[in-house]
Amino acid sequence: MSNVAVIKHPLIEHKLTLMRMKDTSSKDFRELLTEITMLMCYEATKDLDLCEIEIETPLKKMKAEVLSGKKLALIPILRAGVGMVEAFTNIIPSARVGHIGLYRDPETSEPFEYYSKLPEDLEKRTIFVLDPMLATGGSAAAAIEILKKRGATDIKMVNLVASPEGVEYIQKLHPDVDMYIASIDEGLDDHNYIVPGLGDAGDRLFGTK
Repeated sequence: MSNVAVIKHPLIEHKLTLMRMKDTSSKDFRELLTEITMLMCYEATKDLDLCEIEIETPLKKMKAEVLSGKKLALIPILRAGVGMVEAFTNIIPSARVGHIGLYRDPETSEPFEYYSKLPEDLEKRTIFVLDPMLATGGSAAAAIEILKKRGATDIKMVNLVASPEGVEYIQKLHPDVDMYIASIDEGLDDHNYIVPGLGDAGDRLFGTK
């Protein structure tokens, strides 16, 4: 089954509480999302491979470790996932960025793909799927399926807030995908919104309704 890591850290929990508040402005929401994602990035990348090289400091030569060179890709799910990209690229500027656009039908909650632009060599990359919310899991599962059909085999998901139903759904359909989550909330309401959640992340991020 998928390895689910719930990242508990005082800074993450504090900032997530501020994001949940209904009066938090779009500006603050965006900044908090970037800050939390940056903190989560350290945990999500802790298993990246290293290799040893020889360098020379101002004082002497030495052997030191660097990333082994495996390529990385960031795949935000539109719209809200875009708000998590900057945090990753600040730390991993060489990562390629693709995009997947999925629209959730308001009646059935089924995802429909409307946009996809991805790096060509997905099979050679460790891929991070980025989306602040994991509600039913339908959009995330569809995005992962799109990536797998393009050759991706090493996929990780990073979400701020998830429902137990969404986590279970991804584990069932994609047990090979590791998941990094800041909070698993109570569940879903009648409209498949996460409760207590933080509202519609895309609307709050971009100031739309």
